[in-house]
Amino acid sequence: MGLTGSAMAEDEIIIGGALSLTGVQAPLDEAGLKGAEVAVKALNDQGGLLGKKIKLINIDGKSDPVTVGNNAINVIDQGAELVIAPCDFDFGGPASREAQNANIVGISTCASDPLYSSWSLGDKQFTLSMWNTAMGATAAEYAFKERGWKSAYVVTDQFIAYTKSLSKYFTQHFKDLGGEVVLEDAYTQGAQDFSAQLARLQALPEKPDVIFISSYMPDLGTIIRAIREVGITTPIMGGDSYDDPSLFEALGERFGNEIYFVGHTWMGAEAHPDMDKFIELYKAQHGSEPDTSFVATGWDTVMLMAQAVKIAGSTDGAAVAKALEENEFDLLTGKLSYSNAELGHQPNKSAALIGISGGKPSFLGWRRAESQPAP
Repeated sequence: MGLTGSAMAEDEIIIGGALSLTGVQAPLDEAGLKGAEVAVKALNDQGGLLGKKIKLINIDGKSDPVTVGNNAINVIDQGAELVIAPCDFDFGGPASREAQNANIVGISTCASDPLYSSWSLGDKQFTLSMWNTAMGATAAEYAFKERGWKSAYVVTDQFIAYTKSLSKYFTQHFKDLGGEVVLEDAYTQGAQDFSAQLARLQALPEKPDVIFISSYMPDLGTIIRAIREVGITTPIMGGDSYDDPSLFEALGERFGNEIYFVGHTWMGAEAHPDMDKFIELYKAQHGSEPDTSFVATGWDTVMLMAQAVKIAGSTDGAAVAKALEENEFDLLTGKLSYSNAELGHQPNKSAALIGISGGKPSFLGWRRAESQPAP
């Protein structure tokens, strides 16, 4: 007979995951899992957690919400005392709901829609990411206050909650600051044709100061190339979905200019003094340098769990949630604190501003929006 979950848990702490390694969600979740694996090894090399070894069990969520939910149940049945959820509300929500049902803490590696809250998922559920209220507001403040861009053309990919809410909050905050949105346009992931939107952009009586595109790869590259190929050099802005090496490659030196995005961190010592150490550990474990900051969100999710468990002195869901609510954490993705469950477990954190020039990204520093729209 095999060991039961409780018998296994006597000498180890199991962290369960339902991160997607296949399908549309894989580029974000696979990077997160790799970072989480490095964190688990680093913690175990230092003696583990509460005197126990940590074991990470992830079952591929296959970018399917039903599969993600079922896999969360599976890892909880195997003894998981904490759950890592996919980096998106649509795909990650089911894992956090199952964690809530089991009275354990679940943390998404980087879901940023404000739906990822204790309001909709339960009092033991969190996301490591800033909400889109902060991501959109940070982009709007950089555009309006720092660069003096007063007018914007906004494109929203209609495919998932993330892309819809990001441009919604950018638009709202940009207008609140005094900016004008000259046209709000729509796109749907998979269309691979931006000609109708491009015609509307070109027909505008006055050229906008900035173009805000809320989409993600592979179509994001298609959209930006279509704009640049007709000679439009207007600055382009977006969110953390731009932090994708395939985007930099798709744009290259010719089309990858005057592009700015709000992301989670920068993979260099300028962002955090511990970043170089993390990169060395990552290279030692995976044999290559990390090519996106989403690996840091996986590391931070595990390290956040570990710090909260240490403060709580146990993996009890209520105690760990309380530790997360009452402390500030210094992470590779910035300093992070949470509001209480009544206020949604809103993440209060800084954002990394990244610029793309000649097809290559560079770190423009940490930003924190002076104010942000209500979720």
